[in-house]
Amino acid sequence: MKASEAALGRVFVIRLEHGDRMPEAVERFALEQKVLRGFCILVGGVAGGGNIVTGPRDGDTRPVVPNMFSLDGVHEVLGVGAIFPNEQGEPKLHMHAALGRDGETRSGCIRPGIETWLVGEVILHELVGTRACRREDPDTGFELLDPGPAR
Repeated sequence: MKASEAALGRVFVIRLEHGDRMPEAVERFALEQKVLRGFCILVGGVAGGGNIVTGPRDGDTRPVVPNMFSLDGVHEVLGVGAIFPNEQGEPKLHMHAALGRDGETRSGCIRPGIETWLVGEVILHELVGTRACRREDPDTGFELLDPGPAR
């Protein structure tokens, strides 16, 4: 395990509007507000046709090949994510979400993109006092969290 300490900075209340794409909308907002590190929650609705990652096709294969699931119809969404800068200094959101429709729930990573249906509500908490960032891992192809030096 690797860890570092951070403190809370600003808190933003964000309303995503119909058609806003995730994770791009939150990453763009974070860049505009100079939030490089933080965590957020999402509640609202997502349109059909978006994709989520529902795990690797084979957990032993490298690089990892994602198993994609296409959303059919509007879904309710509840997500939790972490924002940290990549090696180019851009804020990158890693969010997992539970998405429900007709009594069934799917969960996965929203990295491939989902689109807001009518409204999405995001509470973004900024983290300060840390140098944590995402670094590309050549084995998996993922941008993994490097928490930085411990205090």
